[in-house]
This record gives sequence, structure tokens and C-alpha cells, in this order.
Amino acid sequence: MPYQQYGQPYGQPAPPKQTSPWAIAALVLGVIGAVLFSVICGIVALGKTKGGQQGGRGLAIAGLILSGLWVVIGGAVVAVLLLVGNDRVIATDVKVGSCIADVPTSERVVTLPTVDCTEPHGGEVYAVLTMPDGEYPGAATIDEWQSKCPDELATYSPEAMLDDTVGVYVLYPTQETWDTGDRAVTCIATLEPKRIGTLKE
Repeated sequence: MPYQQYGQPYGQPAPPKQTSPWAIAALVLGVIGAVLFSVICGIVALGKTKGGQQGGRGLAIAGLILSGLWVVIGGAVVAVLLLVGNDRVIATDVKVGSCIADVPTSERVVTLPTVDCTEPHGGEVYAVLTMPDGEYPGAATIDEWQSKCPDELATYSPEAMLDDTVGVYVLYPTQETWDTGDRAVTCIATLEPKRIGTLKE
């Protein structure tokens, strides 16, 4: 019986590439946060899988990405720990007699780094004046309340008024904070150089 030949038979498929164990290790170590070992394994795996010699290049890259994420997370945690190394108190919640590690320099103050007054500190809260409720009174009225702080210092510590190393720093409500309920004019004595103990001693 006649037949027609249709060409050469199909060749056998190439065997699948072996996945690099270095790539697998990089991914696993990246998941559990073993950053150093994950990076080492990932770099080795990239070399092993270059040019298609072995499979798993995507696993190695994923392991390196995870390692990078762990580094970012670790850095954020360290930053937070440094930030809260001193007790930080909401600026509107500080009390008279609280000592401040460093007087803030920014225009918008949310928290203050309080410390025990037996530790070196650069500021001390000596008065907290509460403004009456109502509509935001405007800059002129705010200024009037701020101008009360020097007299309050004279009452709190008469000796401080004669000390050239003592200054006055005032926290006061803005339109924004007023709308959230802030009514406190906080008078803080600045101390340069820093000192130990309170002004009332």
C-alpha cells in the first residue's frame, strides 16, 4: 500500500532545567529574614542561572527583593526606636514642671521629648495657659496670651529672670490646632547650656 512520508519524526523534548539550589535557598532565607545569607545565595544563584545554565533565576531575584524589604523594615524600626528613645509627649499634654530634652526648632510641633529633670535638659515647662473656647481669636489675641509668659516665669522662678542663660519659648494654638481643640499656650524656659535640676530649686 502506497504511503507518503511527511518528514522526519519529531525530536525528543529537551529535559527540564534543574532549579539551582542556591536560588531556592535565597528565596527561603529571604522569606524568614536571614538577609545576609539570602543575599549571598541570591548572588551565587544569579551567576549559576546566567545564560540559562540552571533554572531558578526568578527565585533568586525574589529572594533578593525580600532581603531588601527586610532591610527597609529594619531601618524603619531603628528610626522609630531612636525617635522614642526619650519619652515623647503630645505637645498639648505637657505639664508644668516637665523637662524637655531639646527645645524644638521646627515651626510645627506635635510632640516634645521629655526627660527626667535629673538628666541634662534644654527646656522646662513653667506655665500652661488655657485660652477660652470659641472661634479662633486671631493672631493679635494669640500674641497677647504669649506675652504673659515672661510674667509667668517671674512667678515660677524669680531667679530665672536674672539668668542670661534662660530664655523663653512659647507653643501656641494655630488655626489648624484650634479646630482640633487646642487651647494651650505653653511657656517653656530654654536652657543654654543644658542643666540638671529644675528652675524652682
